[in-house]
Amino acid sequence: MSINIDKIANSIIYMIDKKVAHLNDKKLCVMLFLIDYNHLKNCDSKIFDEVYIKSKRNPQPKTIGGVFEAIANDEDLDENDERLYIIQEFLEYLDIEIFQKEKFTELKFIKMEEDFEESLFSKDELKTINKIITKHKNDTPRKIANTCFAIEEVRETKNNEIII
Repeated sequence: MSINIDKIANSIIYMIDKKVAHLNDKKLCVMLFLIDYNHLKNCDSKIFDEVYIKSKRNPQPKTIGGVFEAIANDEDLDENDERLYIIQEFLEYLDIEIFQKEKFTELKFIKMEEDFEESLFSKDELKTINKIITKHKNDTPRKIANTCFAIEEVRETKNNEIII
């Protein structure tokens, strides 16, 4: 199963339109997890078809996390690397700014000309996305990451293992 890049990119556009505070790669990864986790629990399917791995600090989307890591580390990707394809797809919707901090690199997202494409999502998917955005709109990346550890499946999963 491969991730749904169009839905992920459109969800980011939607978060930008809804003025989600502190929206960087860290917060986005947790938001994607919470959206997929909530949708899986309530509707028996994930929206983005992503796999989430437990890391020490928060659930990490396996594919998108690898893409963001490649961007942050300015990796020279081989033309056959799936991450290159995903980055190219993302750049059709969004620009990604890289900020070098003292101890880490932060990615921020800038909306291009594309508008949010509501037709990509079912009614239930939009309801789930809105629920998570409304609940965590103003949370810092650290606060939203801590929210994940209130979820029993996250707490019980060992580091570097699949949560969902």
